[in-house]
Amino acid sequence: MIVKDGEGATKLIKITVLNAYTETGAKRVAFTVANSTLFKTMITGEDANWGRIMAGIGRSKVRIKPGNIDIYINNKIIVKDSVSSTNLAKDIEKTILRPKEIDLKIDLKCGKATRTVLTCNLTKDYIDINASYRS
Repeated sequence: MIVKDGEGATKLIKITVLNAYTETGAKRVAFTVANSTLFKTMITGEDANWGRIMAGIGRSKVRIKPGNIDIYINNKIIVKDSVSSTNLAKDIEKTILRPKEIDLKIDLKCGKATRTVLTCNLTKDYIDINASYRS
């Protein structure tokens, strides 16, 4: 509920990193993506820009096999072996991020460790709320 009630938040996002080499690595990838401003605004804009997710994975500095990553949003594959999935129809691409709860899975395919974190999106309301008061 704390994540869901974030200031100005409109979406709850569950990020699961699968098959990392270590639990620490899975956690680091999950939190790096979860805390990315570009990722959070991607969710708000409902634009499945998978490059923002891949950038978060890269910024985590976790050891990976760069050509092996699969990414799923709400059980629809959007990236297969680190390349855009051609199976994602244009109508699905435009609506995949519309739900209020988003399930993101990042399969690193290099180990057995898994970690799940929760985050929320970043909206204009968040900026308005936080810019309107002083401490």
